[in-house]
This record gives sequence, structure tokens and C-alpha cells, in this order.
Amino acid sequence: MKARLQSFWRFVRELATDDAYERYLQHHRHTHEDCAPLGRRAFYLRQQQNKWSGVQRCC
Repeated sequence: MKARLQSFWRFVRELATDDAYERYLQHHRHTHEDCAPLGRRAFYLRQQQNKWSGVQRCC
């Protein structure tokens, strides 16, 4: 039962993109070995800047 709840919680976090920083760190470890990863705050600010900069509509 505990494993099922943990799996469900991971799924909910993934849907809500709450695990974005952890996924970023995992990606960074595998592909960008030559530089340090962003800190949590810098990552969040970059995500917000990308989300709100520029036109976000099709028409």
C-alpha cells in the first residue's frame, strides 16, 4: 500500500510540474558535466522568465 501511495504521489507531482527541479538536476548530471547546475532559486526564476516572456498565443 505504501509503495502505491508513493507512486501516486510521484505521478501527482509530475502532473503539477512540482518535480521540475529534480528532473532538471537529473538531466544536468547526465548531459552537462562541464558546468555547475543552477540553484533552486535561479532555476525557478528562469522558468518564470521563460513562461512569461514573449507572446504565448497562436493568433
